[in-house]
Order: sequence, then C-alpha cells, then structure tokens
Amino acid sequence: MQDSPKHLPPTHPSVERRLPGKLANWLPFLRHEAKVEELITSVADDSTLPRTFLEINALPSAQKHAIYRALLPDVLLERYQIDPITLSRDGEPLVFFSCPEGSFSLEAAIWRSTTDRDPVTYVHLADGTNYQVRVLFVQYNDPESPRFDTDMTPDGEPTYFGTLRRNIDAERAALVAGLAPGQVRKGLALFREFLPNFERFVGRMGHEMYFLEPLAYHTAILFERMGFGYVQGQKEMETIHQGFQPGGALHAQLTTTSPFRGKEAWRTVRGRSWAIHDGILGRAYDGIEMYKQLGKGLGVDTAPGVAW
Repeated sequence: MQDSPKHLPPTHPSVERRLPGKLANWLPFLRHEAKVEELITSVADDSTLPRTFLEINALPSAQKHAIYRALLPDVLLERYQIDPITLSRDGEPLVFFSCPEGSFSLEAAIWRSTTDRDPVTYVHLADGTNYQVRVLFVQYNDPESPRFDTDMTPDGEPTYFGTLRRNIDAERAALVAGLAPGQVRKGLALFREFLPNFERFVGRMGHEMYFLEPLAYHTAILFERMGFGYVQGQKEMETIHQGFQPGGALHAQLTTTSPFRGKEAWRTVRGRSWAIHDGILGRAYDGIEMYKQLGKGLGVDTAPGVAW
C-alpha cells in the first residue's frame, strides 16, 4: 500500500490509463511451464500451505502460481471461457500474478481480454504484522457495463478513487447509474462467492482470521453483512448511523442542492456513502479496521434496517 498521502488505496491496475502496459511487469499464469495440471492438482487438496505470502513468493514460479490458482473463482473462468488449466483463451493469457520473490504481497488480475481497460477482477493480499493475512483490495468489474471515469480527472490525473482529487461529472453520472463511490463500472456481485474459497485458502495457511480496512462507508456495511466485525471503528460507524437519523448532525446537512448529499440520502447505505465521500463528515473516512473469523459470522449491524 502506498505510504503518502495516507489515504491512498493500494496500487491498482485501473489507476493507469494503459493497463496492458503494466501487465508486461506481471507474470502470466505458468507461462511455458510443463506439467501444469499435475502442479495444480498437487496443491488443490487440503494440504497445508506456507504461513505467509513472503514464504509462498519464495517458491519456484510454477509452484507458487499453482498455489495461487486455488484462489481464483471458477465461476469467473467459466463465464469468460478461460481454460481452467492454462488460464488462457485461444493462446492469450488472461490471468496475471504479481508475486516476486521477496514480496510480502500478492496481486492477481483476471481479464476478459487484455485489450479491455479494466480487469474483470483484481485482488491485492498481503502479510500484516504478526503474520496476519490482510485483504488490501478486491474489485469486480462487469466489462459489459458502461464505464465512468471516476478514477481519472478529465486531464488524465488519477483520483485514487476520489480520495486525492475528484472527477465531479463522472461521479454524478455514476451516482445516477446506481454505482457507489469508487466504482468505475457496475460490479459482478461475486464477493460472497469468492469468500468461502478464500477462507479455505487462509485456513490452509494456518490462520483463523484475516483483516481489512474498508475504503468507504458502504464497503464497511457490506463486510458487516458478510459476517465481519471491527477491530476498531465500530463506535464511529454507530455514531455515523445516529448522525444520519432525522434530527442528527449529518441529516441536517442533507440538501436539495447537491446530488451527492440529497435529502433522502440517509435512507440508503449507498446514499450515505456518497454523502460521506462528498465530505459531509468534515474529515476523511478512515481509521476503520475489520476482521473475519473463518466460517463464522459475527452479527454486527451498525446500520439496522437501512436498505442498500
């Protein structure tokens, strides 16, 4: 994750205009390796894995790629007709990993085609303190849906999902289209399907839980509803919920003059998130850390009864 400024999300392929250019520095899945199917089978069972990404990344490329293959959602491979063994279509590699020896992290991207501007999915995982597994970023994009350049200003500068600068026209269009802050396309609603497979992988690494920092209010609520709890920030989330209630300080700032904090924004998670993205808190949305125990839901709900 980038260090400065503090609120930047992790390095992400869709930050750059020319995504295929970055792929030159990534490794296609098991390129030119023999015995691909045998390697995949050898790591696809319930055997234990190294405890850290640093240790996995120190393995020979074919072996670590076969290990990381276990993270990929088969439903995506089937949907986009990607060969489940070679992870390519008609000879074109469509799955890329960035996991060099000495690195504490894994970046993985699945593409419908490398001529597309955005990957279908991008995942960034890393080792945390005390060997914790941390999810730095997960994104799913529907490549057939309209794109809104909320990640870029009109002159091509990255917005870092609106945390550093904003493309107001693109954000307004994205809001009208039903997207949440930070989205450039409609999602694929596949994170719930990704989760069980990911938790099996984390369990094989010898962990009982994993951690993440939601980049936006709506993602924190999404994770709550998938069973996550808070290391820190639950009180803040509860305070935000109270502030959006009629008579609350945030509710009082809703207005008919701004599409990002409209009068009815308090009624939905997405509406609240746009208002927070627009600065209604008077400060950055940060300092929230969440965790998930493998196979368990914690039942936390800081926005009871609020529709998405």
